[in-house]
Amino acid sequence: MQYAKAKEKIKDILQNDNENSLQDVVDFLQANFKNYTWIGIYIVKNKMLHLGPWQGDQSTEHTRIPIGEGICGSAVQSGNTENIADVKADDRYLSCFLSTRSEIVVPIKKNNDIIGEIDIDSDEINAFSKDDEVFLKEIADMLSSHIRKT
Repeated sequence: MQYAKAKEKIKDILQNDNENSLQDVVDFLQANFKNYTWIGIYIVKNKMLHLGPWQGDQSTEHTRIPIGEGICGSAVQSGNTENIADVKADDRYLSCFLSTRSEIVVPIKKNNDIIGEIDIDSDEINAFSKDDEVFLKEIADMLSSHIRKT
C-alpha cells in the first residue's frame, strides 16, 4: 500500500476518536503492510513502557519494559527512532519471537515529552526503509493526541 493512501486511511480512523482507535490503526497497519509482522503501541507510565494495542500472530512476554532497556527502552530514552536492520546483531534486542529479524521503534511525542512509541517487528532482515521511518513518524505524530495515560 502507498504511504500517502495509508496516511489518509489512518487519519479517517483517528477522526472517529473512539476507544478502539489505536487498535484500529494497529490492525490497519498489520493488514496492509505485509513486512510488518508484529505491531504494538507502548504507553509510557511511571518510567516504564506498557504494552497497549497490538497485532500479530502471537503475544509478547514483554508487556512492560523499563525505559533504557532493549531497543524499545532505548528509543524512549534517546527520543530517536531506532531502525535495526538485523536484531540478532544488536545486543540490546529483547527477543520476543524467534522469527523476528528486524525492528523499528518510533517514539510518540506530545509537547516534546515522549508518551509512547510504535514498535514494529519484521521477519525480514533490513525490512524498514527511510520511507518507513518518515511514514511511521507521521503516524506517531497523528497518534500523539490519541494516547491517554491512565
